[in-house]
Parts: sequence; C-alpha cells; structure tokens
Amino acid sequence: MFAVIKTGGRQYRVVPDDVLEIGKIAGDVGTIVQLGEVLLVGGETPVLGTPTVTGASVAAEVLQHKRGPKVIAFKKRRRKNSRRKRGYRDEITVLRITEILTDDKQPTVGPRSKREKVAAQPSEGDDETPKSARKKAAPRKAVAKKAAAKPRAKPAPAKKAAAKGKSDKK
Repeated sequence: MFAVIKTGGRQYRVVPDDVLEIGKIAGDVGTIVQLGEVLLVGGETPVLGTPTVTGASVAAEVLQHKRGPKVIAFKKRRRKNSRRKRGYRDEITVLRITEILTDDKQPTVGPRSKREKVAAQPSEGDDETPKSARKKAAPRKAVAKKAAAKPRAKPAPAKKAAAKGKSDKK
C-alpha cells in the first residue's frame, strides 16, 4: 500500500518505513505526527481524493530536525559595484513513515527505540560464519618509509645591474 501526501507545497509518494526529508514541521524528535493531506491511497483498489481523501492520514515518526545545504543567490549586473550576494539554508525535518491510515483511524505503531535495529538475515547460499565468529588476523606492522633525499635547488643567478643612462629628471 502506498500514498501520495502533500506537505510544504510539495507532493511525496510514500510507503511504510520510508525515510524522507520535508520542510520543517512542528513536532519533537521521537514523536509521531499525522500528515492529513493525502491526495491518493494506492493498493488493490486505489482511492483518488477530490482534492484529498476523506478520513485518510499518514503517521510518521520525527527522526531529526536539521538544516539543508547552503544555497547562494548571487546577482551581478554590468555596473560598477552592482552585485548582491545572499545565502540561506532551509530548515528540514527527517521523517520515517510508520503507517498509512484510512477511515479516521489513529496510529497504532509507536516510535522505535534507538536500539531497535532490523537484523540482516543471511541468504540461503551463504554458508559462511557470521563476522563476529571469524578470527581476526593479526594487524600488520607499518613499515617506516625513508624519505628520499631531495636535491637542493641552485641559487638564482644575480640580476645584472640596470644600464646607467640619462634620467628624465630635470
């Protein structure tokens, strides 16, 4: 199941467990926020909104508030000292989509703890032992490299004295 949501003047296609960066929204880190402007809910029978789907929302966990990359707006015209330099950084909120809700339901999934991680399961073809069980090889000792002697540069030849001639001074 997927949904198309609208926030901050942009539209995003989201599925559960997606991580996306949007414009800053209110909410503390680690809390669940609901995004109510759902334009489409897809699945076996997609539902289109006119303009939004009634009773649908998307629950998301706030992971982080941060600032985006620096953007510089530089204007220059061909006039003396005619230039303007302005810069800014967008405020960004990083979200993890937890669920897509329909029929005015409330979110059932709470925020994840920091220690909870999805364990990678080995594929069927891998018969190797896990990394933690392998013996670590003894680290190699670093071999000191001798610095090659650099030839000294020859001193620059002395400049010839300027020819003495008549000066323009009177």
